[in-house]
Amino acid sequence: GEEMGLLGEKLRNATDWDGERIYPGPDLIAPGIALIEIEGSLVNKGKWIGKSCGMTSYEAIGVQVRDCIERDDIKAVVFEVDSYGGEVTGAFDCAEQIFELSQAKPTIAVLTDHACSAGYLLASPCRQLVIPQTGICGSIGVISMHVDMSAWLAKEGLKVTILKAGEHKADFNPYEAIPDDVLQQELAELEELRVEFAATVARYRAGRLTQQSALATEARVYRGQKAVDAGLADAVARPSQVLEAFEAQLSRTAG
Repeated sequence: GEEMGLLGEKLRNATDWDGERIYPGPDLIAPGIALIEIEGSLVNKGKWIGKSCGMTSYEAIGVQVRDCIERDDIKAVVFEVDSYGGEVTGAFDCAEQIFELSQAKPTIAVLTDHACSAGYLLASPCRQLVIPQTGICGSIGVISMHVDMSAWLAKEGLKVTILKAGEHKADFNPYEAIPDDVLQQELAELEELRVEFAATVARYRAGRLTQQSALATEARVYRGQKAVDAGLADAVARPSQVLEAFEAQLSRTAG
């Protein structure tokens, strides 16, 4: 059978309809500098999902990150981030992989122009995070939604009968209101995730952002210099300026 995505082999060997490899390896934008794009909605799996379809998968990011760690010819990595967020599942594991890379090699997150929610979670492990003047980042929080269709169904003369085994088997179904105990449990779990989110980005940005200050944002987003003032970003600059400065910095370090 096919290999699963745990080790990334299926992603590395994926081919298009013509049999050509979809992923030839990390993109190099300059000698020794790789580029990893984090764009659009973020999803856990999808094997090889990229910006062409408006989504990026954590699996795909993880494969590129591991390749950047393992390849000696890659000395530094630029993450181009433009995402409003996505799934919780897989996000924290992906962020840890980026943090591991950042401990081994210089990394920089360049926002073009958004890093919100899970997008910010993945940008925060980078050694530097640069935002354009009109860019936004933050949204350190968690969201879930439920639609109660029962009143509309009743108006249409429809009655849904839910047959279940297990008291909570039909929790959050759209055909009835959420029981209060279930609602309160869900709100508590969302808050637990928010606290973990804040603690995680604070660990990645130690000395620049604390867990308390991350929680105090109450999931707000910040634009440009305000993001820097809040400790969510390190500098305001145009992406083209950032790449030139990053390459020059690496050259000085190598020299």
